[in-house]
Amino acid sequence: MFSRTDPSSFSGTDPSSFSGTDPSSFSRTDPLSFSRTDPEGAIAAAAQRCSNWGRWGPDDVRGTMNFLTPEKRRQGASLVRRGVSFSLSQSFDANGPQKGWRRRTNPVHTMLDTGTDAAAGVQGFPHGIGGADDVIAMPLQCSTQWDGLGHIFDHGHAWNGRRAADVVTSLGDGFTGIETVADVIAGRGVLLDFGDLPDGYAITADDLTSAAERQGVAVGRGDIVLVRTGQLARARRDGWGDYAGGPAPGLSFATADWLHRTEIAAIATDTWGFEVRPNEFDDAFQPLHQVAIPHIGLFLGEMWDLDALAADCAEDGVYEFWLTAAPLPITGAVGSPVNPIAVK
Repeated sequence: MFSRTDPSSFSGTDPSSFSGTDPSSFSRTDPLSFSRTDPEGAIAAAAQRCSNWGRWGPDDVRGTMNFLTPEKRRQGASLVRRGVSFSLSQSFDANGPQKGWRRRTNPVHTMLDTGTDAAAGVQGFPHGIGGADDVIAMPLQCSTQWDGLGHIFDHGHAWNGRRAADVVTSLGDGFTGIETVADVIAGRGVLLDFGDLPDGYAITADDLTSAAERQGVAVGRGDIVLVRTGQLARARRDGWGDYAGGPAPGLSFATADWLHRTEIAAIATDTWGFEVRPNEFDDAFQPLHQVAIPHIGLFLGEMWDLDALAADCAEDGVYEFWLTAAPLPITGAVGSPVNPIAVK
């Protein structure tokens, strides 16, 4: 069975230098009932335990967003007290973390019309009016973003048991395109702040529960949970390095049951890939994604900037807030850039 490595043995940031809670204080009692040599078996078992297929009918396209009801939105809106707001998005520019993996590049912003053109009188408009216009080219998941339900498959099947080949074609996602949730992702947000975890630290269900208790919040149905590991802050300080696809703190594969049991609507992290990297198997790639998206129907956010929000939560002791995080309604897209806004 998988044996958890002592976090103090990880390379990278010295745990003694953490600016947040010391990971040695986290409870580590949750069982890891999978073998690191058998990802296929562990994924299959977790998928069976955590499946939401058919829960909202055979035609469902929203998965766990069904938990985010109008009543849950009203409860979330009631959390606004001070009116202070925080953008949880990184910048979308050429200085981002992408290095070309699977053709993912940083945004390329090009001006089509400029003030220089207007001053030169070459725009052809009457009575002195001029203007500027621009265009951007980028992968939809190159910076702060949502993974949609058509993003990951398990053995040829997408969310709710549909055949992946039927769901996503060269024309896009014809069933669960990100536009299907463009009007629903607004509700109660909860921040679980782990300070500055070292790369390779696997956040367990006990860790998540302990963090919530320590910060005086409950996590439950319809919530949008934000997990801050501190990796983005570290990348800002030290340079991007292998932020995009390299070692990272993140959720353990063993949290699949917690993600299913809590009935949250979505979860987002400040890391590139949401789950711990390297993954907890000898030979695997993003196994928690393989359970969370096609089986639980869970929306995953990645590369969110949680630093300013975390600082405010630490100052006022309030770790819940109104959160709106609508994706761009790009028809048939399997993910989308997003500028989440938290309001306290």
